[in-house]
Amino acid sequence: MTLRTKARIAGASAALLLLALAAHLGGLGTPRDAALAVTAVLAGAPTAVAAYQALRLRAFSIELLVTIAVTGALLIGEYVEAGVVAFLFVVGAWLEARTLDRTRRSLRELIDLAPQQAEVLRHGVGVVVPVEEVDPGDTVLIRHGGKVPVDGTVVEGTGLVDEATITGEPVPAAKGPGDPVWSGTVLTTGFLTVTAEKVGEDTTFARIVELVEEAQDSRAGVQRFLDRFAAVYTPAVVGLAVLALVLTRDVRFALTFLVIACPGALVISTPVSMVAGLGNAARRGALVKGGDALERLARVDTLVLDKTGTLTVGRPEVTDVVSTHPDLTDAEVLRQAAALEQASEHPLGRTLVDAAVARGLDLGGLPTDVQVVTGAGLRGTVRLDEHSRYVAVGTPRVIGDGYAVPEPVQGRALALERRGGTVVHVVVDGELAGLVAVTDRVRPEAAEAIAALRRQGIDRFVVLTGDNEHTARAVAEQVGVDEVRARLLPEDKVTAIRELQAAGRRVAMVGDGVNDAPAIATADVGLAMGAGTDVSLEAADVVLVGNRFDHLVHARSVARATRWNVVQNTVIALATVVVLLAGVVAGVVVMASGMLVHEVSVLAVVLNAVRLARHRCADADRLARAAGRSTLAGQREQAPLVQEAHRP
Repeated sequence: MTLRTKARIAGASAALLLLALAAHLGGLGTPRDAALAVTAVLAGAPTAVAAYQALRLRAFSIELLVTIAVTGALLIGEYVEAGVVAFLFVVGAWLEARTLDRTRRSLRELIDLAPQQAEVLRHGVGVVVPVEEVDPGDTVLIRHGGKVPVDGTVVEGTGLVDEATITGEPVPAAKGPGDPVWSGTVLTTGFLTVTAEKVGEDTTFARIVELVEEAQDSRAGVQRFLDRFAAVYTPAVVGLAVLALVLTRDVRFALTFLVIACPGALVISTPVSMVAGLGNAARRGALVKGGDALERLARVDTLVLDKTGTLTVGRPEVTDVVSTHPDLTDAEVLRQAAALEQASEHPLGRTLVDAAVARGLDLGGLPTDVQVVTGAGLRGTVRLDEHSRYVAVGTPRVIGDGYAVPEPVQGRALALERRGGTVVHVVVDGELAGLVAVTDRVRPEAAEAIAALRRQGIDRFVVLTGDNEHTARAVAEQVGVDEVRARLLPEDKVTAIRELQAAGRRVAMVGDGVNDAPAIATADVGLAMGAGTDVSLEAADVVLVGNRFDHLVHARSVARATRWNVVQNTVIALATVVVLLAGVVAGVVVMASGMLVHEVSVLAVVLNAVRLARHRCADADRLARAAGRSTLAGQREQAPLVQEAHRP
């Protein structure tokens, strides 16, 4: 049965229940019973079909339990019980099917990102062919703005490649002869000639798709508690009802036993708690995709985090400028660097320009004689205040071969890197003028949120990132995580998560990029930042809409409260059944009184679940207030972008 059909049946059943309620309020008994009976048949038909299919496989499912209860209730004229139970179950089945459909859609979106064509050099001429026709060893041409169709090595040309789909890093990587490139990445500038090494299903990007698919398939086989319960309880109840009929030869007594034994409150005990918990989490910025995900979030004891865009805000900015030249101020060092970077399309260059402009520095006209040093930086002539100067910006390699950076400057650069910065050297007229540190800031609430999650029972925190070791450890030290693994590809992140799971850990993964999707899908619970890619959002079980960790802290708290609430409701439902069955056997409970007690137990379960709607987490509330103050302060503060620093 399709998802649309299930939705239509659920909608029609809801309309019939409303019609029955209107008839009851109007004192129209016959139309009310007719509407309830039609509801029971309409909503119960898909359940009965599923029960029959399970029986063919010799399985006693929850569908069989509900079908027996609905049928028995109809036979003895208890139309309200029959209609409501059938409706609740068909709605639950629709929600489950809808969740699975959304999960499959995420995989289709991921596949759509894969390159479909490649330009291959054949007989000295570039020919566009389907990517399936590229063979290892072929020479592939990649032009400005094109997707890389294979995993391979650059043999000619230079350019910047956006590798966010693979490494998750926002800064495109400079590529030249001898550098590796991966399928699914994008050449933002330049022209590359690449020798294909891995093609088709062997590429890194294809492996990402495969990993997401495998993880989603493994999720689909998880059995719910009610299914396991029904496998034992359903045949036991049916057997006892048949035994009662044989011993008493009283059909009504046997049917009464059968209907009373059906735990009506149990059918809704889990869904009503989950709906209340999910609604609470959603109001506080965490969209949890289903009760199963909420329950798994409550059990997590290990949290794995991506760095860029997750622990950090994903927007590089200038944090430090250090002049090493006696005649140049810090501001002048930034000005010289930004004047040259006007000719660059590299994100780091744009960051320098934006910082200088925001500080009100005059950058003059465009630089001339600009030369790109692959993997090192930029050189060129800038004209400021009617003076021309030859400026170079980048790694120490941009200064020139044989130049040794003074040890004090090396020490300062290393210190900036250990604080999480990417350091660029600025050279003016052949002399080292200074250092500029560009940093992706850590989210202000991250450290306190991790501390709060520790108090909630998560005792291990791991950072998995494609960034360098120094930067990753600098961020990790700021937020207080236990372990750091750097320079990882998506496949490496999946391996790390599976290692944790093999050690008995229940793992949640927080990420934001396409490259995080396999790890998000592999973890016991996948979480995505709301500003992340569509693929990571769809692959995740939980989406943090506001990109704030206080939402995660609150969601974890709600999940634990919901899990405990489900246990309470289950005890209420089963205790009610035990007491009622004892009363039926003793002859003190008849159908009417039994149904009344059942309805009271249902009301008790609902009221108990409603408490979740008012659940609050003190840690999350404190983090939210701090985040609000931080945002307001950021809007008002006019702090300089260049920080004064001691000279080395």
